[in-house]
Amino acid sequence: MNDHYDELEFAAEHDRPIPYMQRIGTYYQTLGYGAPYRWAQYADVPFTALRKPLNQSRVALVTTAAPYQADKGDQGPGAPYNAAAKFYRVYTDSIDGKPDVRVSHIGIDRKHTTAEDSNTWFPLEQLKRLEQQQRIASISPRFIGVPTNRSQRTTIDQDCTDLLAAIREDGADVAVIVAS
Repeated sequence: MNDHYDELEFAAEHDRPIPYMQRIGTYYQTLGYGAPYRWAQYADVPFTALRKPLNQSRVALVTTAAPYQADKGDQGPGAPYNAAAKFYRVYTDSIDGKPDVRVSHIGIDRKHTTAEDSNTWFPLEQLKRLEQQQRIASISPRFIGVPTNRSQRTTIDQDCTDLLAAIREDGADVAVIVAS
């Protein structure tokens, strides 16, 4: 049986994914929250098929990355968690140039990963290449930042409403959502 797994090139047994959902649940329990955190899970996935091919579609980039704010402390790739850099409302900014967005405000596993390669959490350069290659028709003129608030109600009632409005305002046909 092991030969079969070797042929499939599975990762070694010790190289399992980090059980972050369980860790987050445990974290909230130790903070004194009563009920365990309930992850959003839908029986019917709220997505629709594309109405036209990608090479004819305008693509919006949606990110949870925060705009750099010099007065908010260390926000570099090796920065520790920085709650001061959080934002609480959907924002938009131009895709021109190289936008300075960062992820120090996100509770990532800083022991096993880094924020060195911004293309992993903000793939604007890849989208620009896809546009040049005519794999997508165009990129929306702005990217959209969505906060990582811990309130599902705020996310659904406020953030999703603002996000959809921005996507529609930019005339996007599809969105690439990159959660940091």
